[in-house]
Amino acid sequence: MKESVPEPADTGEGTAARAEGVAAEGTAAAPAHAVAAPAAEPAARPVGRDWRGKRPFWGGLLVTLGGAEILFTLKAPLPVILHIGMQGLAGYLVPAVMMLCGLLILFNPAQRLFYSILAVLASLASWVTSNLGGFVIGMLLGVVGACLTFGWLPEQPLRQGRQRRLERREARRAGI
Repeated sequence: MKESVPEPADTGEGTAARAEGVAAEGTAAAPAHAVAAPAAEPAARPVGRDWRGKRPFWGGLLVTLGGAEILFTLKAPLPVILHIGMQGLAGYLVPAVMMLCGLLILFNPAQRLFYSILAVLASLASWVTSNLGGFVIGMLLGVVGACLTFGWLPEQPLRQGRQRRLERREARRAGI
């Protein structure tokens, strides 16, 4: 644990006076040459990385991006745009379901299997309802994301090669 040294009140003497005060406090406890830098603690894993690691992040992101891409192509001012159904309602409903499934995959990973099946069905339905699945790109993003989500396993043990690399990295950090 790192101890904090209180800063002296600013009396207008400047930085040099503060540095001398801190140095004087350090020499009172131990000689200047004996003061060692604190041992480097292993860097903590960022919060976002832990959050991503506990859910099928890339699958959910791809499904969401696929739905967004299909919705974007519906709004594009192109002469190739097709609308099938009641005033094109299905064209907007299918990518909205895809985006909803992608967000639910990210924020409720316990039900990932149901959401991934629903996402792949919506992605394939977008071929007919939404400009050939967002000109194929959105449909492929949705199908690949749903497949990644369906195949994701929570808390799976590390493979042997990855486990060895992790152990070597930890040994290097410890200085062994």
